[in-house]
Amino acid sequence: MTVELPRYHRLRGAYYRLEGSACPACPGRYFPPRAVCPACRTAGLRMFAFCGRGTLYSFSRVLQPPRGFASMAPYAVGMVRLEEGPLISCQLADTDGVDLSIGMPVEMVTRKLRDAEEHGYIVYGYKFRPRLGRAR
Repeated sequence: MTVELPRYHRLRGAYYRLEGSACPACPGRYFPPRAVCPACRTAGLRMFAFCGRGTLYSFSRVLQPPRGFASMAPYAVGMVRLEEGPLISCQLADTDGVDLSIGMPVEMVTRKLRDAEEHGYIVYGYKFRPRLGRAR
């Protein structure tokens, strides 16, 4: 995955604040943001900030990482069903010694996604970890 600097800055809201879009005409919530609602074809969707909580829908461990992710291997990836509905893919954080299970509550955190390479910047973004403390 190559992330160019201009694209990275355009997508900051999605990477850091888990911002998507919401349809004003139906209950549709989307991540990443969309310009047109795929359910009812309404244009002009508004920005929507997801709460960052959800449940683990599926997961796997990566033992042979792609270029740029070698320093983090092994690591876990997963699919998370957000409380507001969308299913998103993500890296999982803070999973050492944790018995991951489908349906477990998770929460979003901002962490390093990959190391600096030829562009000289480190890419940060959202990951999900097992939810700490009691349910909120």
